[in-house]
Amino acid sequence: MASSMPQSILFCCDHNAVRSPMAEGIMKQFYGTDAYVQSAGLKNDLEIDGFAISVCAEIGVELSRHRSRSFEEMEELGDQLSSFDLIVALTPASHAKAQELSACFHTDVQFWPITDPTSNGETRDAKLASYRISRDEIVQNLVSRWGDPR
Repeated sequence: MASSMPQSILFCCDHNAVRSPMAEGIMKQFYGTDAYVQSAGLKNDLEIDGFAISVCAEIGVELSRHRSRSFEEMEELGDQLSSFDLIVALTPASHAKAQELSACFHTDVQFWPITDPTSNGETRDAKLASYRISRDEIVQNLVSRWGDPR
């Protein structure tokens, strides 16, 4: 059974280059403006991953304009962690950091263990298959949490 959607959601991972931008983009594509959605990483040391862009484009999600950002940069740009109703961490490290940073807030922090696709596959086709698995895990989590998209 789908639960009610919070007003604001932050997806986070380690670099904000693969999993969290995929989750942000898919969430926006599926549910439109039903919630304010952003993503961030522990660090901002990588650009958006080309394989993530490709597998999201397959389902109509545009990621090529995404700009990676860290938690600190997110706050500098005006998105305070305390303003999010829900933080969804997609990696163990980002889950720990989100819990630490939100300890004084009434923010729900959840952990969705999404497979890291970056170290799998030797060929382009094998890498794309790995990224599709992660993308589909995100889709499955979104749909099971908030129901079928529009």
